[in-house]
Amino acid sequence: MDIFKAIEQLKEERQRIDAVIEHLEALLAGRTGQLTPPRGRRGRKSMGEEERVVVSERMKAYWANKRKIGKARVRSAPETNPPG
Repeated sequence: MDIFKAIEQLKEERQRIDAVIEHLEALLAGRTGQLTPPRGRRGRKSMGEEERVVVSERMKAYWANKRKIGKARVRSAPETNPPG
């Protein structure tokens, strides 16, 4: 195979690829008005009503337990200020 012929074929292929890329970019720009790809949603996913209820009940139980433990610690904690 002739190296010069191979180089010419590769250059032609590169020109075809560049033309396709330009065409696709033009289509994308015409559709969205921009050349950057559209960004996906950011942040947390939204919860459905059922999920929200389950989480709410779980957190209510969690905080009720925390309050219960906290009150028990306050009652059994020694005094921090010595008399005098």
